[in-house]
Amino acid sequence: MLKLTKKADYALMAMKHLAEQTSGGSRSAKDVADAYGIPPEALAKILQRLAKAGLLQSQHGTNGGYMLARAAHTISAFEVIQAIDGPLFITSCVTVRGECDQTDRCNIREPLRKVNESIEAVLKRIKISHMREEPDEPGSAAPKAADLVTIT
Repeated sequence: MLKLTKKADYALMAMKHLAEQTSGGSRSAKDVADAYGIPPEALAKILQRLAKAGLLQSQHGTNGGYMLARAAHTISAFEVIQAIDGPLFITSCVTVRGECDQTDRCNIREPLRKVNESIEAVLKRIKISHMREEPDEPGSAAPKAADLVTIT
């Protein structure tokens, strides 16, 4: 079963929360953790990773915290997940090294590669702004699920 890690879930929740902040200021890791019942220590590490990946900006000091490094409509779910979990591979044969002792006899490597690419493409099309309650830009609405998924 393909499933996101809890850390990736928390990262997406935090990014959505920060995208919804209209006041323009930063939010502390504790504020975000309290809003969703996320363990503060775990979220602090996740936010640091997102900042290191260039998805968040961190500010130190009494009014410090985290804010999106760029507009929510330019940050994809794929970027967030990759920053936390690393590359997305549904099976080991899809990796760069393609390690598998069945390589010579495998008849599903190519179909699985296509599935992996399709999942990656969908996650790249889902932007943090699509996760917000309101549209990301005037006159535009978040895409429907049917617009996001195409497996060929």
